Amino acid sequence: MGRTIQVPQNLRRIVSLSPNLTETLYALGLQDLLVGDTDYCDFPAAAQHKPKVGGVINPSIEAVVALQPDLVLVTKLSNRPETVDALAQLGIPSYATDPHTIQEIISSIQHLADLMGASEAGSALAKELQRRLADTQRRVAQLPRSRVLFIVWTQPLISIGKDTFIADALHYAGAESIVDVAQSWPQVNLEEVARLQPDFLVFAGSHAEIMPLKIASLSELPGWRLLDAVRSHRYVHTDDSIDRPAPRLISAIEDLARQFHPEAFSDKPAAAPDHPEKDSGATAPSSPPAPNANALFGASRHLAAQNLQRAEGLACAR
Repeated sequence: MGRTIQVPQNLRRIVSLSPNLTETLYALGLQDLLVGDTDYCDFPAAAQHKPKVGGVINPSIEAVVALQPDLVLVTKLSNRPETVDALAQLGIPSYATDPHTIQEIISSIQHLADLMGASEAGSALAKELQRRLADTQRRVAQLPRSRVLFIVWTQPLISIGKDTFIADALHYAGAESIVDVAQSWPQVNLEEVARLQPDFLVFAGSHAEIMPLKIASLSELPGWRLLDAVRSHRYVHTDDSIDRPAPRLISAIEDLARQFHPEAFSDKPAAAPDHPEKDSGATAPSSPPAPNANALFGASRHLAAQNLQRAEGLACAR
């Protein structure tokens, strides 16, 4: 965030205002330092029993102060500048992270570990995550990339921009988003999506629970049934770890890669799937038409945020 901050050399009391940072502390073995987190810090299960300070967007500053933290952890993506300013006025330092790629996430984990005096744990975790990424890359590198639409919201249809860590995660999993704009959460024109015909529609578990449209009913809707992926039920599901720039994101990448390219994870020819995969009936065009940026993506990030904040849990999953 462009600030200079001072923190105690020996940190003893940490408050996390973002689920991904809470997960990272646990992955580093630093959970005993965590004295409070948000209502949406639900992984691992033990994090649900930490004292709560409210939501990510509007945490209770009073509750944070009452926990007497040496440091508060925030993210530029999810937390508001007003929260950081309020803490600073009270003399409570906050450390912000803002990774946009998988490699930046791993670097951020290492930096956080260094800050906490746990450099060895950070290095070990980063090395293991890099090893798993390399293994996945080795398996899918020579395979054609699946063209996908990652669905954040259905009404209006909102996807992800090319500069988000989710788009980068798809790349590592052997896929690419048909959305090719810089906006983080662009609104997408369904007719243009039908023209581009993605191979798969990708849904995260946290999204499916609160979307205004049920995934099972998509094939009954006029616009959606124009998609070959809908008619053939070529849906890929993953859990909410895809939304969080935390160590579990590597598991989400591995899971997606297995669904996009099951043949890369078996020594035997892939059997005919009983759930959506590439051989489920539709054929992707060998040379897909170039997207019309003006037709495909029209909304600002503000519009996406309005819809995401209908349920703070979705916006705060990150």
